[in-house]
Amino acid sequence: MNAGLFGGTFNPIHNGHLGIIKYVKDQYAFDTIILYPSALPPHKPNLNLASARDRLSMVTDAVKHMNGFHVSDIELRRKGPSFTIDTIFEFRRIFGSQSRFHLLLGSDAFFDTPTWKQAYHIFETLPVIVMQRGKKTGIKPFASFIDEHVSKGYKLKDDNTFVHDRLYPIRICNVPRIDISSTQIRNRIKSGKSISGLVPENVETFIRTKDLYK
Repeated sequence: MNAGLFGGTFNPIHNGHLGIIKYVKDQYAFDTIILYPSALPPHKPNLNLASARDRLSMVTDAVKHMNGFHVSDIELRRKGPSFTIDTIFEFRRIFGSQSRFHLLLGSDAFFDTPTWKQAYHIFETLPVIVMQRGKKTGIKPFASFIDEHVSKGYKLKDDNTFVHDRLYPIRICNVPRIDISSTQIRNRIKSGKSISGLVPENVETFIRTKDLYK
């Protein structure tokens, strides 16, 4: 199995998330993309966060009719903060060495990795695809960041792939710009505005039924 791993708070999941991961799946010919909501995101303690079970339900509803997309409760079943490196090792333990994984990260998350637990080990463990939305800012900011915060051993192989003699590749993927954010959706709900078209219909129904983000 060749799979992309896409984690996040998904608070809530929205059509921007779905459009981007569809694009990445096609670009890299993944057999599947596994979405996994964070149970206790260590970097977002003050977020207006729906319960982990509600966010899992919304993600499950969002992809239930999409072929090649699956949802995991892997971080909900583990106690304590949801550290990415622990999740990666758990996926490898569950699926075994016959499966190949890529970690999918938004560019904001990628640039935040120096604050993550054992971040260096992520690049020792699996390839990373950084999803850069919309306008192409060029490769230079990524090259500088990788050189300073990941390893000076990375070299640019082609227009968007950094390779290393010991660590896994880092690929920069320019994905479509879809101007939807979870913050925007939560703010619209607080203001009594419609979120139709921003999230799948069944997710909108779930939010309304559970009275979330009021």
